[in-house]
Amino acid sequence: MATEPLTQDAGTLLARPGGPHSFLVIHIEDTDRSSRVIELPDGIDVTFGRSRQATVNVESEKVSRMHTKVRRTGDVITVEDLGSRNGTRVNGDKIEGPKHLASGDEIAIGPILAIVGVASGIKRQSAVADAVTGEARLVAEVDRSVRYHRPLTIAILRIPNDSVIDAIARALRPMDMIAEDAGDDYLIVLPELARSEGISAVERLLDFARAAGVEAKAATALCPDDGTTVETVIGCVRAGLRTGRASRPVIPVASTGGTEPIVLDGAMRRVYTLVDRIADTPMTVLILGETGVGKELVAEAIHKKSSRRERPLIKLNCAALPETLLESELFGYERGAFTGADRRKVGFFEAADGGTLFLDEIGEMPLALQAKLLRVLERKVITRVGGTTEVATDARLIAATHRDLEGEVRAGRFRQDLMFRIGGFTLVVPPLRDRQAEIVPLAELFARTTAHEQGRATPVITDDAKEELTAYTWPGNVRELKNAVERALVLCGEKITAADLPDKLRDAGQRTRPVAPAADMRGHLAEVERAAIVAALEADDQNQTRAARRLGLSRRALIYKMEKYGLKPPPSRE
Repeated sequence: MATEPLTQDAGTLLARPGGPHSFLVIHIEDTDRSSRVIELPDGIDVTFGRSRQATVNVESEKVSRMHTKVRRTGDVITVEDLGSRNGTRVNGDKIEGPKHLASGDEIAIGPILAIVGVASGIKRQSAVADAVTGEARLVAEVDRSVRYHRPLTIAILRIPNDSVIDAIARALRPMDMIAEDAGDDYLIVLPELARSEGISAVERLLDFARAAGVEAKAATALCPDDGTTVETVIGCVRAGLRTGRASRPVIPVASTGGTEPIVLDGAMRRVYTLVDRIADTPMTVLILGETGVGKELVAEAIHKKSSRRERPLIKLNCAALPETLLESELFGYERGAFTGADRRKVGFFEAADGGTLFLDEIGEMPLALQAKLLRVLERKVITRVGGTTEVATDARLIAATHRDLEGEVRAGRFRQDLMFRIGGFTLVVPPLRDRQAEIVPLAELFARTTAHEQGRATPVITDDAKEELTAYTWPGNVRELKNAVERALVLCGEKITAADLPDKLRDAGQRTRPVAPAADMRGHLAEVERAAIVAALEADDQNQTRAARRLGLSRRALIYKMEKYGLKPPPSRE
């Protein structure tokens, strides 16, 4: 690029005139791995082309001298091709004439990919939004942060006296949001603020309370560094609010302890039976399951039951670090390997020597790094970044992902040889909605541990609250359940009632409550699913791969469901 990206002073909290904050996130194929932000000022053209007069200048034979322009007029953003040779595409379609854009639209100009951002397109209707609006905005911003690798600071502000809340709300930028959370807590969403900037911004907000003599405290977390889901990041913030300590990035944590898992469901019993059998073997293990189902607990159980239990268990979330940093953290680096490398650093593989290395969300690992990981697993040696000496390592690998790796292989995003290598033994953890017997015991456990941290008596969960808990489908699984219980403890007295639970649980319960008893309905749905699987297998002559394709499932998911319904496959016909 010929011009530096135009960026706003992230520490500034004064409101900005001139409409919503709009910008483009720019990626340039082959020449620029990082993304850059170009502001879209009101009434000013942002141009793309080979000409040095263009706002975004790229030397490429696929780009005309003045190729495309993007313009914002108030709330309206348009893109127009300037008669280029190769044309301009929006979301894959070639445009003719000016075209209106919305947040998330993708503009392709030769090797340039520009993604439109408009602070998620959600406007604050009043100074303080309600909890439902706040949650919707948080979901949108976390998705944007993870998808485009942009920083997002999330904070919870606890103020017993809300006399200064309006002043705090007025001090926020137009792109920010403050919303009710629970009790005296307020959720604050600060897009495009990195960790230090976000902490400084929240400190400025706390100054309003201090000036008014109001006691207040806050905790922050950064997406995607501290987590890539709403449940993870909010859990991090609430933990910081309870302990009074600043949140920390999700980077390796040594662990040999932890709470014993609650195992009451038949499918989960089978998972932990397999854990007992494979724990003391050298096999690599791949744990599959939706986000938040407890894959990390399964990894901890494998480590604790193995002969490596006296050595460290090192955990790393592959989705929380960019590719360059992930490589240096995994394998370590030598002094002088890059700017800032003033000493040798031991990587996670070396730190886990003799123990276990748990790589969560391995499906997010870039292809180039997958090749290096495969070499380490096959040769049992690593080479530090910037070094030439091979270092032997004896770390057992346990990997986990919520993605369908077979589908990722077909899409060219994951190496097939690495999938076979890490999947020496595969465990599938069922989602919480399929483990009804565990929902209430888990909620009681979370209520007990959270109450203990707060130094208060454990509240009783009433029958109406239990009914709402079991009626909800828990898309965020165990992590979402934990956050819901922690939120309820902020509101409740001696008992947790249905009124203390998030609104979405009660709304879902009212929408989905069956006329027949829940157990009967679940049994009926199970029969329908079992019959569909049997029919698909018969139609495809018991070929699991084709039957899975017919049902719209991965082969592993089909095998899991066959085991769940007791459908033993005949002798191999694959």
